[in-house]
Amino acid sequence: MLDQFTARLLAVTPKPVLAYSGAVRTRWIIVIVAIVAAAIIGITSTILITLPQLLSAIDEGQSDSPARESDDDFGTVTVYSVQDNGTLDPAASGLTGEVWQTFVRVTTIEFASAVMIQYRVGDAPNSDTLAYVYQDQDPQYWILATNLATSDDPQQLIATLIHEYAHILTLGVKQVDPSRASCDTISLDEGCAGEDSVLHAFSQEFWAGYGDAAPDAANTDADVAYDFYLEHEEDFVSDYAATNVVEDIAESFMTFVLEDEPTGESVAARKLAFFWNYPEMVDIRERIRTEFAEDLGLTQ
Repeated sequence: MLDQFTARLLAVTPKPVLAYSGAVRTRWIIVIVAIVAAAIIGITSTILITLPQLLSAIDEGQSDSPARESDDDFGTVTVYSVQDNGTLDPAASGLTGEVWQTFVRVTTIEFASAVMIQYRVGDAPNSDTLAYVYQDQDPQYWILATNLATSDDPQQLIATLIHEYAHILTLGVKQVDPSRASCDTISLDEGCAGEDSVLHAFSQEFWAGYGDAAPDAANTDADVAYDFYLEHEEDFVSDYAATNVVEDIAESFMTFVLEDEPTGESVAARKLAFFWNYPEMVDIRERIRTEFAEDLGLTQ
């Protein structure tokens, strides 16, 4: 049986304990509410900060990651848009970015920004294609596609991109009329070569003599090209040049840029000497050789 003192003690002792527990609980509730409020404020602030940036990116047509599309040569390609200042959207890094920067060094940033509209990148070790260019639906613009699997050799990459640059120079709208229904010079996928075009002059000087024995300007058959090359080895700078007149002028221009001025009398040597008749081509040669002198050990 409890005495009165003990009973009183038990009766009054719990009250301070209960009051202390309530205060702690109240304090924790306040703390939790404060944390939640701070989180809400932080999230709201972040949204307010990033929302204008997101809206700006949308307005400028920027994207976070490039699109991917199927490709006949490379299987799948990653697609970048070329901006008015020659940069890519979205920005490219690693070897993809290095290849584009090399192309810009070959062509100049002014040329790339004015002429190029898209850059497509594949990675196809089993493909024989190093790179290619083709016209956009609007023929004043061009698209470059490259194969990363064959782009890690700097010298080969530079030579390849010079070759592709030559295609744009010789097949662009200033050289080839895409709208002519009939053609008295060379009929190409890009249109009709102009009477005063570099390609037409090259064809007249070096291909007209072959007559019907030469591969057609649209030929892509490697066996036909190689058989023709074996019949006329001294006429070409490479076996690939014998594919058709379009590839021949591009391969010859590439060699004209990378090698010293020819001194021989072979047809291949005369093809290189052909470009010395065009001051603008000579200027391009000197600019590229200066740009890549250290990369390739070229002599000026």
